[in-house]
Parts: sequence; structure tokens; C-alpha cells
Amino acid sequence: MPDIYRILPEVILTLTGVAAMLLDASIPPSWPRRPLGWVAAIGTTLALWASVWQLGLPAGSAYFASYPTVETSAFTVFFHVLICGIVLVALLLSLDTLPEHSHHQGEFYALVVFGAVGMCLLTSAVELLVVFIALEISSISTYILAGYRKQTGRGPEAAIKYFLLGSFATAFLLYGIALIFGATGTTQIYRIAQLVPVAQNQTLVLAALALMLVGILFKVSAAPFHVWTPDVYEGAPSPVVALLSTAPKAAAFALLLRVVYEIFPTLRSIWAPLLWIVAVLSMTVGNLAALRQQNVKRMLAYSAIAHAGYLLAAFAGIGSIGIAAASFYAVAYAAMNVGIFAILTLVAGYDEQLSLIDDFRGLIYRSPFLGCLLIFFLISLIGIPFTGGFFGKFYVFSAAVGGGAIALAIIGLLNSGLATAYYLRLALVSAQRPSTDQKAPPKPVVGVAVGAALLLTILATLVLGIIPGAVLHAAQSAAHTLQVPLAPAATAVADPALPAQ
Repeated sequence: MPDIYRILPEVILTLTGVAAMLLDASIPPSWPRRPLGWVAAIGTTLALWASVWQLGLPAGSAYFASYPTVETSAFTVFFHVLICGIVLVALLLSLDTLPEHSHHQGEFYALVVFGAVGMCLLTSAVELLVVFIALEISSISTYILAGYRKQTGRGPEAAIKYFLLGSFATAFLLYGIALIFGATGTTQIYRIAQLVPVAQNQTLVLAALALMLVGILFKVSAAPFHVWTPDVYEGAPSPVVALLSTAPKAAAFALLLRVVYEIFPTLRSIWAPLLWIVAVLSMTVGNLAALRQQNVKRMLAYSAIAHAGYLLAAFAGIGSIGIAAASFYAVAYAAMNVGIFAILTLVAGYDEQLSLIDDFRGLIYRSPFLGCLLIFFLISLIGIPFTGGFFGKFYVFSAAVGGGAIALAIIGLLNSGLATAYYLRLALVSAQRPSTDQKAPPKPVVGVAVGAALLLTILATLVLGIIPGAVLHAAQSAAHTLQVPLAPAATAVADPALPAQ
């Protein structure tokens, strides 16, 4: 079987991005660039299909230069499908919301697709140097997308802050990779897992673990590595934020699962308490800061920090239980968060003149459809039953309790109650009758592409809340394939250079 089948989704996405750029350069400047978005959407759909097709392949790694580089398993397919689904919805959202003749629209679609290449590769890489390359591919694309509205002051500010702090965090991850190479003599993930317990210099191993955790936790905007999040969310266009707040974080959480459960499973007594503390900080800091926000996007940014804490609570779960809970919550959060940013995009517009909570007053009277959907997604973010948010939190906190972290689950439930305050504030404002002396904002128009994006997010949130069995089963299958039993220590020491088969 050709090894290229192991990276078929990435190949399709790369070809799609190249095609979008070539077509953008070939067609006359006066022609609209919106069809390029459909090219990107079709390519992403094909990549999603290729990811599902990979389930029929025998589990294993692709060997390039006689060395295992990426793998195909239920775990990688789960996150490939999630990332491609998010990217597809983000592309559909941007098709109807980007101005017809906005600057560099063709490059926008190409960057989204190229970013997806890095995100997908990040979830399947079993070689730390490939992990670093994939992270850079994803990060560079998102840095540029964050500053897409360069005619405003907030856009370049968001891009610069994201780039500087993101580069700083990536350096931590790279230093961690260098230290683990120094301790084990390899950068292949499965060989590292075999060599870590018998490494002579455990100080290097612990330092590598700490540095890698810092780099990854920045990418998921967990406290105290969250300072970039509110400014980037506020400065980037809403379709971009719908992507940034979900897909890169899903890829980073997949990497975090691989690092702690595959590379450092023997150091659970060290990383589990650290992630416990980070989860509490993220939930508490995010919710308390969100209570004070008047800007909707900044409120959702701090909400994202809190949700990163909820997801990290799943890492208190033992083995496959924690992995499955974290994977399921990543899907549930992606569905409802992309949905709420789609509504924000339609209401606030591309220039986001209506970005404050008070600007949503009377939304349910101006557009009953969008007003009801806004309340629906807010209810899911709270965690009300029959929504994806409820089952996501239920599985996460159940995993934490099963792992003995009862106090963490209680803190999570208390924070969920605290989050209800600012979610309901936005919901109540949107349901209030607008004042007669206030000029009514224009009624949002729902196009075909945006309607399709909203439909996908609604169906996903409902399915995850009412019949979550299929997704939960896929998450459990992914969890079982992630954990690979360690080879005997004697074998690992005898031949450390031999690639894992």
C-alpha cells in the first residue's frame, strides 16, 4: 500500500490551496473571487471523505526515508474529520459574509485550506520534528488570517500580538523537543515513550515535559497562557474567529493527548496535577473575566478560555476514559461555538459595527430565526440537557470523578453555574423588545452558504445532545488506538535507533 494514502487528506487540501492561488492569479482582477471559496469548500469536502476512507486502511505508520513519520488510526481519523468539518463550515460562513470585492479574497480561502493541512498533520504526526513543522504551517496561516482586515487598526494589532506571543510559545515547544532528544536520542514518539522510563537524565525529561506543556497550553488558550485570546478574537473577522476558536485548538488538544498519554504516560503523577491546576485557573479566570465584558467577541474569548479548562478536566480521567471525554467535548464545543460566531457574523456584519451586547437588543424581533438560534447555542454553551454542551460537560466531569478528581468536578460545576450569568445576559438582551426611540439596525440576511453552515452546526449540536452514541463510540475507538503499550525496557535500550514497527 503506498504510504501517500496515509496523508491523503493533507495532499487533497494542499492541492486545493494551490489550485485556489493559481486560479486567483489567472482570472482578471475585475472578476469576483467568491467562486474560489466554493473550490476550497469542495476540496475540503473531498479531504473529509478521504479521512473517513482511511478507516478502511490497516492501522499503522507511513514510512518516509525509512522512518515512521505519520500514522493512520481511529484517533487520527476522528480529529481529521472534526478539523475538516470545522474548516468546511468556516468556508461556507465566509462565502456570504466577506465583501464581494474585499482585498485578497482568493488568498483568504487558500490560507484557510493551508492552515487545515497543518492542523490535520499535527494530529497524525508520530515524529516530533513533523509535529513542529505542522504547527508552524497551521500557525503562520492563522497569524495572517487574524490580520485580514488590515484597513482597521484592530486587525494588524491582533495579528502582531498573535504572531509575537505564538512564536514565543512555539519556541518553548521546540526547546522541549530538543531536550527530549537530548535525553533519549530520538524524536520518534513511540521510541521516546519506550526510552523515557529508563533515561539516565530524568531532569532533562522533566524539563522537556514542562516546556512542551507550556507551548501546547498556549495554543489552546488555557490560563495563564491566555493573554492573546481576547485581543485576537476582537481584531480578527468573525468567520476567522469561528475557525481560530475551534480547529487549531482541536489539533492542539490532540497533540496534548498524544504527548501526555503516549510520550509521558509514566509521568502521570507529575503532569496530571499540573493540568488539574491549569484547568481550575482557566475555568475561574475565564468566567470571572467574561462577566465584566460588554463586547460580545471578548466575552466569547474569555468563555473559550473557560471551556479550555472544562476540557482539561477530562485529563484527570484514567486512560481511555479521559481521552474519549476530551475528544467528545472538542466536537461538542466546536459545533456550538462555530454556530454562535456564525450568528455574530450575520448580526454585527463584516465591519462589526454592532459588536456590543446592547447592540443585540431585540434581535429576536428583528430576526426571529437568528434570535432563537442565538439562544439555542447559548443554552448549549451553558450545558442545558438535550444539547451537545450538556453531554460534553457530563462526560468530562464524569471522567474527572472516575479519576478521583472529585474536587475538580465540583469546581467545574460551580464555574458552569457562574458562566450562566453572562450567557443568559446576552440571551435576555436579545429577547427584550427594542426601545421605540432607538434606530433599528438592519435586518440580517441569511444567504445559502451561511444557511448551510448554520444547519450543519444546529444538527451537530442536537445530535450530540440527543443521540450522542455514534460520536461517543468514535471517541472511545480513538482513545483505545491512541495508547500504545510500551516495549520492554531492555529492548528499548538495546536498539534505540530502530524505528517502531
